[in-house]
Amino acid sequence: MRLLLRRLTVSAPRMSVRSSLPWPLRWVIAAVTFGFCAAIGLWAFEFGRDIAGIEGGSAGYVEKLEQQLSELRGQARSMKDERDEALAKANTASTLMAAEQAAQERLSELNRQLEADNQRLRDDLGFFERLIPTEGGSESLAIRGLQAVVQQDGQGQQVKWQVLVIQPQKNAREFSGQLEVQFIGVQSGRPWSAPLPQGPQPIRLRQYARAEGTFQLPPDTEIRSISAKVMQGDAVRAEQSVKL
Repeated sequence: MRLLLRRLTVSAPRMSVRSSLPWPLRWVIAAVTFGFCAAIGLWAFEFGRDIAGIEGGSAGYVEKLEQQLSELRGQARSMKDERDEALAKANTASTLMAAEQAAQERLSELNRQLEADNQRLRDDLGFFERLIPTEGGSESLAIRGLQAVVQQDGQGQQVKWQVLVIQPQKNAREFSGQLEVQFIGVQSGRPWSAPLPQGPQPIRLRQYARAEGTFQLPPDTEIRSISAKVMQGDAVRAEQSVKL
């Protein structure tokens, strides 16, 4: 409504009065402002260079970067040389350890072989000691070595046995007979005994004879003793029993 009345009447519209500066003065003020801003920017740039430690302009900055890059490359080469030296030492140490381990294995194998040879020599010594006739002995046939050892195998327990039969006389006649081996023990809490599965073994000797074998124990069986007899027909010519 006011706009309509103002247009229809002779009343003048509102007016505002402002002062006007000359154009040269405006340019001077703009130049001063721009110069002040440029001075502030230059000061900030120099201050940043001082903080970063960059001196001597861009050429000095590039030279310093190249120097630092050269130092870093030198450090990298030095670290690479140290790494190669450490790898060489490690490889040498690994080779020495492998050689030492191989030497230890050879020594262990030699030690086991010597122990086996020593045990075999002791067995042979015991065997020949049993062949020595006893003083004042008049026996024509004797069992001097009856041994049995219980071992564990994949099927259970087995007995490894050995019998040595000798004729102590010199120039003895050849003997021919049979060897009977009997195993005695307990099975499931009851007395148990069993001969060799193949029965009596034939034996022939002039000075000595050695028989050996294995016997598989039935389940739930504990062996207590083993006995051996040398039979000639129905007569017992030698007999021995040992407890286990």
